[in-house]
This record gives sequence, C-alpha cells and structure tokens, in this order.
Amino acid sequence: MKISKETKIDLFTRMVRVRTFEDLTTVNFASGDMPGFLHLSQGEEAVAAGVCGAMRLEDAIYTTHRGHGCIIAKGADLNPMMAELFGRIDGCCKGRAGSMHFADVKTGCMGSNGIVGEGMRIALGTAFAQKYQKTDNVTAVFFGEGATGTGAFHESFNMAAVLKLPLIFVCSINLYAQMTPKSDHIAIENVSDRAAGYGAPGVIVDGNDIEAVFAEANKAIKHCRSGKGPYLIEAKTYRHHGHFEGDPCDYRPDGELEKWKKKDPIDLFEKKLKKEGVLDAKGIKAIKDEATKAVEGAVDFARKSPQPDVEELYKEILA
Repeated sequence: MKISKETKIDLFTRMVRVRTFEDLTTVNFASGDMPGFLHLSQGEEAVAAGVCGAMRLEDAIYTTHRGHGCIIAKGADLNPMMAELFGRIDGCCKGRAGSMHFADVKTGCMGSNGIVGEGMRIALGTAFAQKYQKTDNVTAVFFGEGATGTGAFHESFNMAAVLKLPLIFVCSINLYAQMTPKSDHIAIENVSDRAAGYGAPGVIVDGNDIEAVFAEANKAIKHCRSGKGPYLIEAKTYRHHGHFEGDPCDYRPDGELEKWKKKDPIDLFEKKLKKEGVLDAKGIKAIKDEATKAVEGAVDFARKSPQPDVEELYKEILA
C-alpha cells in the first residue's frame, strides 16, 4: 500500500501526541496529584495510531483499561481527557470515569473498560447497530492477548461472524496478561489462528511498524464496510511500562525491555521519515514541541478545573 507524505506525517503526529500525553501523565501520577490507578501504553503507539488513523470520525472504537493511546489517536480533545485523569468536573466524563473508563462519543470513542474482554460484548452491540441502521461504518475493539481466553472473546467473535457484523478485533500482543507470560496461558503461537474457527480473516502484523498496521487496518476496514463480517488483527508489540504504574516488573527477564526499546515504533518511524525526506530534524522537532505544548496546556486546564460537587454523584443515574 502506497502511503502519502501527508498521511505519514499525520500518523507520526498521532504517535507523538500519545507518547507525550502518557509521559507527562506518568510524572503527574508519580507526584500523587492523580487519584486511582494508571495503566500506560508507551511502546504500543503504532497499534493505536495505525488503526485509528485509518478510520473515519463516524467509526467507533472500544478500548481496554490501557486505552489512552487509542482515544487520543482517534482524535479526542486532550483537555477533557487530562481533566478526567485528575478527577475534575471538566473531564470527558465529569471526573467519574478516571483512567480506565474514558469515553468521548463525539469522536467515536465509545468507552474504555476495566474488565478484561468485556469491551468486546459492547462493541458487538455497536457493530450490530451499524449494520441494522444500514450504515457503512465500522467498529474496532482493542484488547490484549489475555482477553482472548475469556468467554467474551469467543462469544463475540462467533456472533459477529454469524451475523456478518462490521467488527474489527485488534489484539495487541505485549507478551503479558498482567504479569503472566503469554506462553503460560495461551497454547498456540499466534492468536490470529483463532479467527479461522469462526470463518473470518486473522492476520499478524508487526505492531511496532506503523505503516504495516495502517495498511492492514485499511484492509480490515474495507472488508467490514463491504459486509463480509469481522476481521482479526494480531499486532505483536510490547509495553515499556509495567501492567500498572508502580509495578516492579520483576517478572520480566533481564534485558527484555532494553531489547524491545530498540524497536520503539516512534524512533523507527522517525528515522524512516528522515531517510525518505518526508520530515527533517526541524519538522520533527516542531511536531514534538507542539505535542508538548498541547499536553502541558491540558495539565494546566485540568488543574484549574474544579472538583465535582457531591451532588454530581446523584446525576445521570439510570435505573
């Protein structure tokens, strides 16, 4: 697939915005200013940017508890995202959701989910609605390999295949389900093989190669828009941080992180863009500076936002 210069710059910009947001979030969380838990995705930016960069605004996504990257890559405003992390009233969910349950419906970010695998069931409903309403929109649901052992994965995939729903399953293989190595809980080498059991395509892609992810996402979207049913993308990548912030990571073998950092998707793409003459050092610096300015502005916005009043607990409750 030939990718235009403008698209390459856009994909790089999305990855940089995600990394910058999460790096600065790491600092603020460590200071004790953010409540709750934090699960970060540094190292996995190519999966988020590659898939979301291929989607339309009207398309929907669902993410896991490690979902900041996907939501930013889909186009959500950084200010309410950061305010949500601080638990403030101007957050995208008015401070109720925190890190693990973001939603930004206007950009198609239908919700993160702190329960492993459960986002697939809800994504299934959205994909059903898209088909029922005769749109050509698609839904993508992101998850890690640990979720493929849940009933939610198999039930959702089976129904999506039977009803030929426009649902893209995006599995980020980062080698661990929380702290459990992949080899200890999955008997097969490639999760993508499971798609064959439901009569759907299942493909493997280098999750640190943004262009490869983008190209495969385009194939998946074309497949789903044409009414052919679900599609599984297995993106092999690695999270630089632990399962959660504060995780000592003593389950990782010595040298594993250092090996994977040499495959950092942002560094790899930056070198490629320079070599191709798409961006020079000045252009790359401008993108990174703009991302830093935007994220620092989001932190300032969040800190100035008020704490929610107690009365907010009783609003927007459905029974």
